[in-house]
Amino acid sequence: MSTALPDAPLRELWRRYHRYRSRFVWAVSMSVLNKVADVVPELLIGAAVDVVVRGSDSLAGEVLGVESRYAQLAWLAGINAVIWLVESASEYVADVLWRGLAQGVEHDLRVEAYDHVQHLDLGWHEARPAGSTLATLNDDVNQLERFLDVGAPAILQTVLNVLLVGAVFAASSWTLLVLAFLPIPLIVVGSLVFQRRLEPLYARVRDAVSDLSSALSANLGGISTIKAFTAEDRERDRITAVSAAYRDANARAIRSSAAFVPLVRMAILAGFTCTLLLGGWATLRGDLAVGLYSVLVFMTQRLLWPLTEVATVLDLYQRGRASAGRILALLAVPVTVPAGSTVLSRPVGGRLELRGVRAGYADGPDVLHGIDLVVPAGETHAVVGPTGSGKSTLLRLVLRFDDPRAGTVLLDGQDMRDLDWDSLRGSMGYVAQDVFLFAGTIADNIAYGAPHASREEIRTAAAQAAALDVVDALPEGLDTPVGERGVTLSGGQRQRLALARALLRDPAVLVLDEATSAVDNETEAAIQRSLAEVGARRTALVVAHRLSTVRHADRIWVMDAGRITESGTHDELVARGGAYAALWAVQTGDAASVV
Repeated sequence: MSTALPDAPLRELWRRYHRYRSRFVWAVSMSVLNKVADVVPELLIGAAVDVVVRGSDSLAGEVLGVESRYAQLAWLAGINAVIWLVESASEYVADVLWRGLAQGVEHDLRVEAYDHVQHLDLGWHEARPAGSTLATLNDDVNQLERFLDVGAPAILQTVLNVLLVGAVFAASSWTLLVLAFLPIPLIVVGSLVFQRRLEPLYARVRDAVSDLSSALSANLGGISTIKAFTAEDRERDRITAVSAAYRDANARAIRSSAAFVPLVRMAILAGFTCTLLLGGWATLRGDLAVGLYSVLVFMTQRLLWPLTEVATVLDLYQRGRASAGRILALLAVPVTVPAGSTVLSRPVGGRLELRGVRAGYADGPDVLHGIDLVVPAGETHAVVGPTGSGKSTLLRLVLRFDDPRAGTVLLDGQDMRDLDWDSLRGSMGYVAQDVFLFAGTIADNIAYGAPHASREEIRTAAAQAAALDVVDALPEGLDTPVGERGVTLSGGQRQRLALARALLRDPAVLVLDEATSAVDNETEAAIQRSLAEVGARRTALVVAHRLSTVRHADRIWVMDAGRITESGTHDELVARGGAYAALWAVQTGDAASVV
């Protein structure tokens, strides 16, 4: 599927969100009624002038069948009041409909885009700055909402204004119609020229705001590093440069947009002068009624003056179109790791198997080379090896964050690519090296994978993860608020809570990625005791840097350069004197005895 910007993003939105079409039709209808009601008072002004000038022979007198000029004016005033009420009511309804349409599309588009982003593979997220995605989900959606709320109604009102005023001129004087409308083709042509000029300018604005959002997001996420290296001034200067690029991109677009208004004013001056002068001469000759001349003078301004807003409307259109294009381009990114449809039989055994697996990232070389690995149901296996050996890549395949380039990964004998997400990930509990906790309470975070768990079940999971003493020591226990990313807790506390979160799901397979790499000895010992207890009832696959964490595993797989070089129990591998024995010697301080 192509990820190029659609040629007609607004047309694509019309196709995609057909459920809003009826609201759109009603909004257009109310806008038409409002514009008709907006034009009628000027016709009534002309009729009133006609009454004053011609008396009982006025058009109003003939239509209403009233001779008294006072009565004619009273009738016109009454009609005007009704028209104003209709105009006010229709404007209110039109505003509610247009804004409701804009808010509805904004909401649905943001949710659809966010949900799509959630299903994109991790490689896509890792290759794209988070700030860029955030800019699309937030700023771009807001720009589109502003166009639908303000720009689209303004375009409709301008078109209606030209049609209705044109009808009045056509009924009055074809000569004045041609002269008054003469500037409009110039304005339209100028609009098209400016549109082509503005499109690349606003594309650069969108790129600039994406860069700015990415930079701000990255810096706020790394604020501790910035402080630690006293880089505040340097980072301020970097943000200043990125923000200046955004400002300059906007300034170039604004200069081009603003240049259009003076040209429109000159065109308006020409049209208004023609109506004022030629219409006045026709009235003096008696070819045009005074009241009708008054109407045409008012109508000329009504026709042409709103065209001064064409630049603003064009600005909104270009921003909205560019934003819609970026959102639709995001929605067009294909999901490369789709869910299967096969449902695993219950209960899930938890047997894991990798057969002839090759894997890598994007277009890069293979990271894993012909991996064959079996974890029988109910056993605890560990994967160890130096940095860059492929351990985390292997776990990504087991969790199906990525798919292998060749070979298969199986759960209970089923190819993971065929399994639905509930069967696959619903059978797994995952504890990452970098634990992510959400803003909320301790209970909310433990129950994240099982939101309907009872209070007692949450406490039981915390006890299994040796986290109950951590929870009870907090001021409000399970109800203690946790800051974003769990910054109010220590690394060891976060690891224990993450283990409790995984265990609460009662998974058939427990996957741990360097869960003890950044904790103290006491926390490591607590997690080891927990794993020994809970691992007896389920399959566990543990990636570890600290070999002491996995020395009691049923089997240890040693990886190097994307290949499995050794496997066996701890004692077998130490006795073999290979790579594992060397790693163990280094970590236990006995490296000198290893030849």
